Amino acid sequence: MRRHFQMIALLALVVATVAGCQKKTEDATAPVQEKIQKVTLAQVVAEDVEQLYEYTAVVQAEATNNIAPTIAGRIEKIYVEVGDMVTKGQKLVTMDATNLDNLKTQLDNMELTFSRIDELYKAGGVSKADWDAQKAQLDVLRSNYQNTTVNTTLTSPLNGVVTLRNYDSGDIYAGNPILQVQQISPVKILINVSESQYQSVKLGMSAKVTLDVYGDEEFTGKVTLLYPTIDMRTHTFPVEITLQNANKRIRPGMYAHVTMNYGTLRHVVIPDNCIIKQQGSGDRYVYVYKDGKVSYQKITLGRRMNDRYELLSGVNDGEFVVTTGYTKLRDGIEVEVKNPEILNATTAQE
Repeated sequence: MRRHFQMIALLALVVATVAGCQKKTEDATAPVQEKIQKVTLAQVVAEDVEQLYEYTAVVQAEATNNIAPTIAGRIEKIYVEVGDMVTKGQKLVTMDATNLDNLKTQLDNMELTFSRIDELYKAGGVSKADWDAQKAQLDVLRSNYQNTTVNTTLTSPLNGVVTLRNYDSGDIYAGNPILQVQQISPVKILINVSESQYQSVKLGMSAKVTLDVYGDEEFTGKVTLLYPTIDMRTHTFPVEITLQNANKRIRPGMYAHVTMNYGTLRHVVIPDNCIIKQQGSGDRYVYVYKDGKVSYQKITLGRRMNDRYELLSGVNDGEFVVTTGYTKLRDGIEVEVKNPEILNATTAQE
């Protein structure tokens, strides 16, 4: 009897084991229910966006003149130092006047000789050919004297500031400019605009300028020159901005930031917290929500406006983009919206 009961118990154990293994096999082959990702949405809308573009450049003098004679010689005296403000016509340098004095003596003698020849010519005592020859010599000497005068007393050709001095009084001038004078009222800034922006630039339009040395202080300039040809290296057009600089606070060489306003365009604006940067490239993407699913969409950004971006392409006005919960998303999967009221509000408005 005991053996009979042992056999029954063993048979029950085998049946239970087989049933358990079968259940485990069924559980292993059953489909796994994927957890739906929860996301937060924001609706993008189109609005008028100012087309502001910033350019970085270096301030340049309106004009630069190198002060030097046309021939070598000893420098008698230099009257100015670097940083001195000078006016147009002001005497800056005197060169050795020995050649000028010699020419003055020759010119005086030639003037006297020609005066006598001229009297004889009028009385018929000298031929026209002789008179012409004497007149030609006198004209050459006058020209030499005038040229030597200009190269003996060097003056400033403009109102400006002395920015360079290469010699001292008594030195022999031998090539490099003695002085350099720059006109700094006004000053100019040369920016490079793209082909698409060039059509929006007009002569006389204003530009806001900030300088690194003066922080956020703004100066106003105007477009005074549009170059007619494109720079083949950068495919941009040079545009000249002029600042009057009456108080002469702006100096050549300062770093400047120029902001140009090309009007407004109606573009979609999106929050920056929905933008995904693809690693290894400069491409930007967002997840666009529609009918319970999301799609991975490439976008083109315009200018940044605090915590928002102007959008040039990729998302249409009124569409919804994912702002949180997109780290584990994939293109085309279903999602659960954590703020469904945004969808309901839009439906009600429609």
